[in-house]
Amino acid sequence: MAEAIRLPSLQLESGRTMTDVSVAFSSWGELNAQGDNAIVVCHALTGSSAADDWWGPLIGPGRTLDTNRFFVVCLNVLGSPYGSASPVSINPETGGPYGPAFPAITIRDTVRAHRRALETLGARRALCALGGSMGGMQALEWAFEDDFVDGVAPIAAGGRHSAWCIGFSEAQRQAIYADAGWNGGRYAEQPRQGLAAARMIAMLTYRSPGSLAARFGRNLQETGDDLFAVESYLRYQGAKLADRFDANCYVHLTRQMDTHDVARGRGDYADVLRGIDRKTLVIGVDTDVLYPLAEQEELASLVPGARLEVIRSPAGHDAFLIEFAQLDRILRSWIADELRRPEPSRARGVRSEKLMGV
Repeated sequence: MAEAIRLPSLQLESGRTMTDVSVAFSSWGELNAQGDNAIVVCHALTGSSAADDWWGPLIGPGRTLDTNRFFVVCLNVLGSPYGSASPVSINPETGGPYGPAFPAITIRDTVRAHRRALETLGARRALCALGGSMGGMQALEWAFEDDFVDGVAPIAAGGRHSAWCIGFSEAQRQAIYADAGWNGGRYAEQPRQGLAAARMIAMLTYRSPGSLAARFGRNLQETGDDLFAVESYLRYQGAKLADRFDANCYVHLTRQMDTHDVARGRGDYADVLRGIDRKTLVIGVDTDVLYPLAEQEELASLVPGARLEVIRSPAGHDAFLIEFAQLDRILRSWIADELRRPEPSRARGVRSEKLMGV
């Protein structure tokens, strides 16, 4: 379970100010006396701060994200139902859940809230921020947070959300809106069918055509109900998300991803990327159809000194959650070669391996 920090207020890009803003986090290892050995792990769309659940092989003593050396911390994004301020949390102005009235939040808003939470924990500087998909968007935004991070490692993400990705986001939202129980987001019971359908659409972008062909082909289920195996798989994935997530949160988070554009309000896109002065590792997946490798190649070509690495996998976009051996090799090498070595950890009262509930 995650712990949480409460920010008294948060000024959003929209100009709106939120009050009593919860930021949930999980952490492993200890923050050193200098407060400069943090590694910030950023999670994807429906993920949570429990990074050891989805990146477990990379986190721990002696592993790539070595908890004997680093204070590894993952903060839950704003808008997620897993502990940070979101549509399911209480609006202090009304005393009831925000629901569809939860304010529009950008990737930048989330990163700025996370920085304030880290500073509250005593972190003065971080070695790097890294993550995949929506986590990669956050990692890129960390490059613009003054000199708080030494390096950034976006994985399976681009410098801005493409029309292709925005279109898929909208298709997923429309699937939710089409559920008779949606009621403009003011539902008493979860609009399960719509949320499940949205997840089914998303799953087709998370895998590659080749991976689905190899796993399912045109095989029918053996249950005798005339379902293709791939249909059964998608229905299972949809139902599983509907059991654990919230429809308003899903709608909000897809819109938050659509705000991703490092150049918004900063200038010409290429010039903005050329202005990044952090150690940068860009990781792409050769079979990613959602954020094609060309997007990571573009990032690496524009960010000065960026290192480009490619995960070779039939899995598609989700390879960053599957190909741990390749991720281990790539990240371990970059951390050793490019990032400064922090002083050994000295307890500052910030330590967690399994955290107490919020």
